[in-house]
Amino acid sequence: MARPQDVHVGICGQEIIKYDLELKALIQDIGKCSGQSELMDLNCKVKETFNQLRQRIQDMEHMAKEQDKESDVLAVLNETERHRKQMLSNQTAWRKANLACKLSIDNIEKDELFQGGDASVRQRKTTKESLAQTTSDITESLMNISRMMSQQVQQSEETMSSLATSSRTVLETHEEFKAMTGTIQLGRKLITKYNRRELTDKLLIFLALALFLATVLYILKKRLFPFL
Repeated sequence: MARPQDVHVGICGQEIIKYDLELKALIQDIGKCSGQSELMDLNCKVKETFNQLRQRIQDMEHMAKEQDKESDVLAVLNETERHRKQMLSNQTAWRKANLACKLSIDNIEKDELFQGGDASVRQRKTTKESLAQTTSDITESLMNISRMMSQQVQQSEETMSSLATSSRTVLETHEEFKAMTGTIQLGRKLITKYNRRELTDKLLIFLALALFLATVLYILKKRLFPFL
């Protein structure tokens, strides 16, 4: 029967994979985008999905610390680190897709400019300003995610260090128990030996006392009843 911790980790992993696939699909759509309005909508969806993905990765890391066995803790932490690296790869792909989209829109604006009209010039200026703002937002979002990644990595390192310290403590305690067990067994053997020796001493004392009494009776008999 699966443990509750395993079930929760499995569900969390499935949700992370779902958000990862959604991000990849949205990033591909950004690469094919040719309009500023559509680009802004896609970037909003990407940001929202990134936030959900980041939250689930943090949840998985918390679940790792709640595992009963050290091996399970390490396994879940390794899986968390793998998802975190994949998220970083998606961030890089997102940035490249936006740059490619920006280049594509710039080319479209150049074509419109050559076809003439002040309206095209104004439209290009507006589009460039919007793209600059979008790029700035993306850069800020990536910086925030990078800071979060750095904090999570530091927390993982602290957790690993704590686990290593706990392992050493458990090992030392085990060695102390082994030493105590050896001492107890030695003490038990000594007690058994002393008990046997005490029984032997009592038997010898009883025999000596019996011999003494027999000797006394023999002497009394010879003195008091010599004719017997």
